[in-house]
Amino acid sequence: MASGGQKVVLITGCSSGIGLRIAVLLATDEQKRYHVIATMRDLKRKDKLMEAAGDVYEKTLVLLPLDVCSDESVKQCINNIKDRHIDILINNAGVGLLGPVESISMEEMKRVFETNFFGVVRMIKEVMPDMKRRRSGHIVVMSSVMGLQGVVFNDVYTASKFAMEGFCESMAVQLLKFNIRLSMIEPGPVHTEFETKMMEDVAKMEFPGTDADTVRYFKEVYLPSSKDIFEAMGQTPEDIAKCTQKVIEARNPRFRNLTNSLYTPIVAMKYADETGGLSVNTFYNLLFNFGPLMHITMSILKCLTCSCLRRRTVSPN
Repeated sequence: MASGGQKVVLITGCSSGIGLRIAVLLATDEQKRYHVIATMRDLKRKDKLMEAAGDVYEKTLVLLPLDVCSDESVKQCINNIKDRHIDILINNAGVGLLGPVESISMEEMKRVFETNFFGVVRMIKEVMPDMKRRRSGHIVVMSSVMGLQGVVFNDVYTASKFAMEGFCESMAVQLLKFNIRLSMIEPGPVHTEFETKMMEDVAKMEFPGTDADTVRYFKEVYLPSSKDIFEAMGQTPEDIAKCTQKVIEARNPRFRNLTNSLYTPIVAMKYADETGGLSVNTFYNLLFNFGPLMHITMSILKCLTCSCLRRRTVSPN
């Protein structure tokens, strides 16, 4: 139970990666400003969180089951919180999907949207009425740079993030009237166990129903380029957690928060040309015409940029 003055923070998707790191970072705050409610769909996966939390577990950090894909689970979780009082909601739960669209079933695509988009909508719908009544609150949504810029072979995942960005951009206007802030966190590549396993798995897949050329482009061009980008520009879950903490502690939190300054030119390029041709043609050439050059560029970038620059978070102030 939160003590006087503590802000109640509910975080989804805390079994590993970014969610786990945000939960632990806030729960171990030296000033004990936060009472963290860490949630996950399957409590059997709680061991990593408990180990990382250490002696703050069941003190400034408690654990509740929550499946963002279930209306009943969401409502039951919120009802189990004293007075349904949540000061800060951090929507982190999400799933990825990578590969040629031809080989991806509609069921898999719907699963991504059910978690990444409708899961966020469910959470906001459940906590928003109470925040409105109190006329206070902060809703944080873990988006992605792929919610701003499409990335080849990430078509469905990107679409789910674009949908979430549009929803939140619309909601943010209404919520301001009730003194509720909404913020998007937009990481680029992040080194997590989830990302590593997904890349390893797709490299072994056959992709039935997809033409041989597309499979070859995916395995021999995209995957190596993606690996180069992760090595040169990737951040850690801890980096994203620190940026998230800055956002929730800012006096005037920004709506959009790119966590990696190296991605700013990429996003700016898209908005510099209203026809969309500049970004589409640039990424086409980088991937299919200048693949070796891109590999060299990423290798140089990795050597020239220190860890501090590659992982620098953008200040929300």
